[in-house]
This record gives sequence, C-alpha cells and structure tokens, in this order.
Amino acid sequence: MSGLSLIELMVSITLGLLILSGVAFVFVNASSARNEVERTSRQIENGRYAVEVISDDLRLAGFYGELNVGAVAVPGALPVDQCSLAAADWNAWIPLHVQGYDNGAGFNQATCPLTNYKANTDILLIRRARACLAGIAGCEAAIGGKAYLQVSLCASEVIAHKLGNQGTETFDLMKKDCANNAERRQYFVHIYYVSTDNGSGQNVPTLKRLELDGGAWTTTALVEGIEEFNVEYGLDTNGDGAPDSYAVSLATVADWTNVVSVQLHILARNLETSPGFALSKTYSLGAGVAPIVLADGFRRHVYSSLVRLNNPAGRKDTP
Repeated sequence: MSGLSLIELMVSITLGLLILSGVAFVFVNASSARNEVERTSRQIENGRYAVEVISDDLRLAGFYGELNVGAVAVPGALPVDQCSLAAADWNAWIPLHVQGYDNGAGFNQATCPLTNYKANTDILLIRRARACLAGIAGCEAAIGGKAYLQVSLCASEVIAHKLGNQGTETFDLMKKDCANNAERRQYFVHIYYVSTDNGSGQNVPTLKRLELDGGAWTTTALVEGIEEFNVEYGLDTNGDGAPDSYAVSLATVADWTNVVSVQLHILARNLETSPGFALSKTYSLGAGVAPIVLADGFRRHVYSSLVRLNNPAGRKDTP
C-alpha cells in the first residue's frame, strides 16, 4: 500500500525490457522467415510458369490445322534470316516446326536482334498455327497486317494452302463445298531466349519471347528471374515417332524435321538476395552445359521438363 521502492521499479522495468526484447526478436525472425518464404514462393512460381509457357507452345509446334504437312516440300537449307518477313520464306519453313541454337550459335542477330540477349544461353524457335479458326468459337477475327494460314478443302483446287498477311495475301481458297471461302488460322513464330533485363530498365534476368506480328516483330517479357536456359532435342532416326537419341545441336534440315521431343532445363533465381545466404551450390542443366557453380546470395532452383511434340511425332507414329 506504500507504493514501489526504487529497486522494485528497476526490477520491473528490466523484466519488461527483457520480455519486450524477446517479443521483438520473435517478430523480426518471423518477418524475415515470411519474406524468405515469399521470395522462394515467387521463384518457384516463376520457374514452373516458364516451363509451362514453353511446354504448351511446344505441344502445338508444327500444328497447321487441316494442312498436310507431309506434302509440303522440305527446304534445301536451314534459314539464314530467322526473322524474315517474306511469306515465301514462311511457306518454305513449314516443315521446320522447331529450331534451336545452342548457346546462341548460328542465330542471326544482325537481322533478328534479341533485346539484351544473355550470351551463351540457348535460343528456341517454334513455328505453328493457332489452334482456333479466326472469328470462330471465341477466336478473334482476322486482323489486317497479321499473318494467317488458309488451307483448301475443295478437291478441285490445285493450290493446297496460302500463308501470308491479312490485307496483302488473297485468301480465296474454298471449303469442302467448293463454294465458300475456307477459314484461316493465325500463323505464329515464337523465339524464346534469356535477356539480362526485365524490359523495364532493371537488370533482372528474364525469359523473353520474340513474336512474329505479321509485318513486324515484337518482344514480350514473360518471366523474371530466369537466369539460364538449356534445350535438348529428341531425334527420331527410325521413323516410328519416338526419340532414339538426344542432342543439344543439330546441323541439317533432315535432323530438325525429325525432332519429336524436347527436354527443357531452366535455372530460376530469387529476385532479391537472401540476407546471410552465400552457400556455394552447383547446378546441372543437362547435356552440353558444364555444371554452374554460384554463390552470390540468390537462392536458385533448376526446373526440367520433357515435352513430346504431338504433331510431328503423331505424323510419324506407327501402330
């Protein structure tokens, strides 16, 4: 009833400070752990999404709707200008559903520049048509200046297909009734590569895609934090639709037309460093790439996926 003595007051303040320090310590640790979980979760999401985007595109590689690709003449040589805007080149390259450039070797950046391309990473090119018909079942109508493929279904027509830009090419091939114009599918060429920036002025390694947009090419930043990219190609050497061997680089037209599967290896990293983390780790990205040793404060993970190219492989399948 007489109050607190000075000693009792000092003891209570000390105990209070100890409890407050403990609470603050727990809060700081919990906050740090939460931030680390967020960084890792974002890295996992980015890595998986990068694999998913490329895999989905690969599953449609070589898809040209009703077109009999086997009847299209195989080109005599590999493309020199991968970014050609000539419809004649697009037609000639239809049998080349995918092409890859190991560490960028052989890719013509003089005529097909990749924005801030990261040296010594792979480049993957995919050619195909859109799965839906222009203006039908929720697919946007044909847009002037974009590239489209039209296939003749009329038995009396000599021309099997037309491929060119809307507004430039005359799409007058017929349906099976030989009376109405056949529908068109948008034509895609996608070139995947790793860039040293994210497209917004930040030095963050990013997976980008160069896209054919009819009369021009556009670059889209897809996924941040993608640091390395390595691709292996499954080659069907006996014509049964199944891969018999894998290679990181192919040299001939015949080899590329026989690619029926693709093995992807992607190294994704956190967008920010982890405080106190500098553990040296070795990352393996498949054949053709020496193991990568890194220790700079970024947490990383390798994501791999084997993708069957359904269209070229399906055309070779034997029962």
